[in-house]
Amino acid sequence: MRKDISLDLGKATAFAPEATLGAFAARTAECNDALHNGTGRGSDFLGWLNLPKSLTDAQLSEIEESARVLRENCEIVVVIGIGGSYLGAKAVIDALSGSFDWLEKDRKNPVVLYAGQNIGEDYIFELQQLLRGRRFGIICISKSGTTTEPALAFRLLKTQLEEQQGVDAARRLIVCVTDRSRGALRTLATQEGYRTFVIEDNVGGRYSVLTPVGLLPIAVAGFDIRALIAGAARMQELCADSVPYEENLAAQYAAVRNALYAGGKKIEILVNFHPRLHYFSEWWKQLYGESEGKEHKGIFPASVDFTTDLHSMGQWIQDGERTVFETVISVEKMRHEVRIPANDANLDGLNFLSGRRVDEVNKMAELGTMIAHVDGGVPNLKIVMPELDEYCLGQLIYFFEKACGISGYLLGINPFDQPGVEAYKKNMFALLGKPGYEKETDAIKKRL
Repeated sequence: MRKDISLDLGKATAFAPEATLGAFAARTAECNDALHNGTGRGSDFLGWLNLPKSLTDAQLSEIEESARVLRENCEIVVVIGIGGSYLGAKAVIDALSGSFDWLEKDRKNPVVLYAGQNIGEDYIFELQQLLRGRRFGIICISKSGTTTEPALAFRLLKTQLEEQQGVDAARRLIVCVTDRSRGALRTLATQEGYRTFVIEDNVGGRYSVLTPVGLLPIAVAGFDIRALIAGAARMQELCADSVPYEENLAAQYAAVRNALYAGGKKIEILVNFHPRLHYFSEWWKQLYGESEGKEHKGIFPASVDFTTDLHSMGQWIQDGERTVFETVISVEKMRHEVRIPANDANLDGLNFLSGRRVDEVNKMAELGTMIAHVDGGVPNLKIVMPELDEYCLGQLIYFFEKACGISGYLLGINPFDQPGVEAYKKNMFALLGKPGYEKETDAIKKRL
């Protein structure tokens, strides 16, 4: 039987007053019930909650078939999307890929690249240059089809694909993940005959990695989406509303982080000691930042890659303002084994490590860092993953999603909307002179 991820709170709870932690812990059952009963704020965006167990074999097979067509016909597949439309897929693909897979010449699966996540002109130019003369496909992910960044990228890359491989080929090599019945991308996909998958109305972007939004790119990259979903389904069971606080990882995580926040710990740093988890941290930052940053409340989500960042951010974490706590993701089992050789000269002084694994050194760095930071006044929560594979990543994704919902309700906000995201868009459209924004254009020009 497979091991589940686990949560160690021993180096964090001492920093939270017992009464405060007890109060939050007692409220988690109420918050969990509100999620499942649909009685909390944002209840029209709870489609992710039971998603792992509700996905059917037919749905997964359809995703796998579409991925197979792209894999067999493309050297490169470009995933176009921004925020939750690409971060979840990239988080999983990067976590499962070898560090240097992109350099391999005899690849079995396409290289997955990304566009529409920025408006960098040099980035899009260099991507277009790379795609010239290569067989590529596109997965365009957008509910509306009018979000500026992905819409720009899709217009450019669709044109390039049609010019390079022809309109008929492009129809087979473009897949759209969009609204079921409305929006610009749905209209275009219907007109052009593109294969499509649906983003359901009740699933927000940052909670969408276990839908076709994330599953299709992950399958294109050659990874096992059924194992990913199986892991998520297992965590769905472990964090159900019927599971008591003492056994419910998501409830415990939500309660402890809110108790720390109430005690003045305003910043949470997600820590990893495994380079392939960098973009998982980026996904986590969006999930918690966009979910909890409301009404002038919310823990600020940050992240570090250790031991790399111990030589930069480590100083601030050890000795800076005591408004921070850490959540450490620890991976028990590595895929590969590298042992340290002996050296006769021993000029680097490392012979005491001869014959030992590199991972042992990394694990002692991890433990030593946690002890140092706790001694320095930084609470540490620890999440242990048995290994970095699809099943464990599925568990970790659902764990963080469920904990985020509970945590948002503990905080007293709606964890499923993002009203603040629209502010920059209105200003940008006004500055660009978009039709319909004439009054805003006049007003912002006066400010300038």
